Amino acid sequence: MSEGLDPLFSVRDKVVVVTGGFGQIGAEFVRSLHQRGARVAVTSRSEVADPAARLGIDDPDGRLLALAMDITDQASVDAGLDRVAETWGVPTVVVNNAGLDTQPSAPPEVSGPFEEFPVEVFREVVDTNLVGTFLVTQAAGRRMRDAGVGGSIVNVGSIYGMVSPVQDIYAYKAEDTGIPFIKPVAYSAAKSGLYNLTRYCATYWGRAGIRVNTLTPSGVRRDTQDAKFQANYIARMPIGRMAEADEYNGALVFLASDASTYMTGSNLVVDGGWTAW
Repeated sequence: MSEGLDPLFSVRDKVVVVTGGFGQIGAEFVRSLHQRGARVAVTSRSEVADPAARLGIDDPDGRLLALAMDITDQASVDAGLDRVAETWGVPTVVVNNAGLDTQPSAPPEVSGPFEEFPVEVFREVVDTNLVGTFLVTQAAGRRMRDAGVGGSIVNVGSIYGMVSPVQDIYAYKAEDTGIPFIKPVAYSAAKSGLYNLTRYCATYWGRAGIRVNTLTPSGVRRDTQDAKFQANYIARMPIGRMAEADEYNGALVFLASDASTYMTGSNLVVDGGWTAW
């Protein structure tokens, strides 16, 4: 366990909730916060029997708690946050990381042209990525306010919530398979909504000491991505590569710690230069 050399960035003993904490970026957030001494509750839709083993974490002092929590269900969110409070106290850091995305390997019925995009898929993505974040933020912020403890809420956005997807990156799918892949509208629409949700909550809770910011990542390299997608994506990326999953940890620790106490309503963009074009 280490909190680093600078106490300004310490998260030791903070009670943290990370939604979607078993995903690629979420797992890195959990590992980084836990390594620095935080007490971390990690949520997923289904029960995880041995979360420490799943995350590769050594947890002899019980600072890791796994919760089955459906962020689209208010009762489930309340039950999850109540369990955290009963275990460690009211969470003072919440990372809204859970979300649905559509990869180039997705079937055509969920990745077709805008004109034919199914409304039920649009609603499902918005319900998770935007409504789910609203429900967790609402419930966590209310608990912070009522307890008078303040805190930091971090909403994980996306470059595709700030700017439109570059559809040319995916054109190779039609050339290779005869079936086009269109980066869907639902993800962009839902993620873009997070930015004003963040600003709204930042101004609403500012005097209560509750800070709300957005962290915007760009694409993360996966071994399962095909070579053409990676090459097309990297050709558009000023820094010349995709991100590694752990390269957002520093930004998250900054937002969770006292290093960012005068920052609220902001968007911290860590995108390799994607939105600089």
